[in-house]
Amino acid sequence: MKSTNLLKRYLDVKVAKSIVNRHSFLILGPRQTGKTTLIKNQLKDIKNKAEYYLQNPTIKLEVEANPGRLINEIRALKPRPYVFIDEAQKVPEVFDAAQVLLDNKEACFVFTGSSARKLRRSGVNLLPGRIKQYHLDPLAWGELGYLNESNIKELKIKNLNKKPSYSSEDNLIYGSLPGIVNLAAKEREEFLRSYANIYLEEEIRAEALSRNIGAFSRFIELAAVESGSNPNYAKLSNETGISQPAIKEYFQILIDTLVAERVEPYLKNARKRILSSPRVYFFDTGVRNALARLPLDKKILNVESGLLFEHAVMLEIIRRLRALNKPHRVCYWRTSGGAEVDCVIDLGKEAIPIEIKSAKHARESDLRGLTAFLKEYPQAAKQGYVITMGERKEKINEQITAIPWHSL
Repeated sequence: MKSTNLLKRYLDVKVAKSIVNRHSFLILGPRQTGKTTLIKNQLKDIKNKAEYYLQNPTIKLEVEANPGRLINEIRALKPRPYVFIDEAQKVPEVFDAAQVLLDNKEACFVFTGSSARKLRRSGVNLLPGRIKQYHLDPLAWGELGYLNESNIKELKIKNLNKKPSYSSEDNLIYGSLPGIVNLAAKEREEFLRSYANIYLEEEIRAEALSRNIGAFSRFIELAAVESGSNPNYAKLSNETGISQPAIKEYFQILIDTLVAERVEPYLKNARKRILSSPRVYFFDTGVRNALARLPLDKKILNVESGLLFEHAVMLEIIRRLRALNKPHRVCYWRTSGGAEVDCVIDLGKEAIPIEIKSAKHARESDLRGLTAFLKEYPQAAKQGYVITMGERKEKINEQITAIPWHSL
């Protein structure tokens, strides 16, 4: 995998501040989002440190055999070293050893992990009150230098890097994992296919699903194809031959291993019956396309541009709220009568409804859901937005504005 020339990340500032202040922290994020690179870069000038890369089978086996030895090894260093434990979920017992040293103020820790599932199932308490938690996503639009301006103040953020020779179309097809950006098109496809296969292999092994490898593979392909919709458990069960309870468990695996984002319905004070099932979005459009076994070239945009554009915008909003450290929830809205809004940012007492359309200009039919939402929640929502693939902002009426994607 080629270097991305250390593209700046929004998380850099938070991590640097934590290190300067001698805070311990955990970074969770899907595989290949750049967690290891970010930490190695931030710790490069610190001399008094120890590093344990648990993806290395030899190191993993040594730590697994005797996690307590970590304490002795770290105590042998100069006082209060920084200890970097990469892929900590592979040996959850390291958190117990870390707690001993943290409570005695003998060391500072940086953990990374790509699965909250194993940590949660192993009973690890993730050291509440002792360490901070961060999340690292694939590259956001500002990290790719795509943004012109921000027209929604709650989402306002600046570019961190100059725009690379990686187009917005590339982003829809191949996603935005850091290792993808500087690769040639052919290498991008190989990278993503490999990513999909490694994910399947390792998660099947981790979940003891080896007897069900075919079933899990069929499930994940169909789940990727339908990413962004409300999962139809009965349909998926019929098409895969997997029971509905197992289908639900498989979806939970996707969420817990950070491969999918759950988007809940917006439910506040609705007078109409709202459909209550969540939607599931795969965390990266390229990984989604690879898992769905779709062609990884521009042909995919002929049939999937609308779906992929919605994905990209939804993921950008989720990533941006994390980068801004805002607690707002990202939801969708749909009534039994058919009124629908793709995205609702729940601010608590207020809400921002956003419709996502891959056309260059908003049409009258694109406004129906927004108009219904604004009418349903006049106190919470004063303005609605349509995100388009156009170039200029348009004021549709007093309450609705169309915004080009690069000016979100």
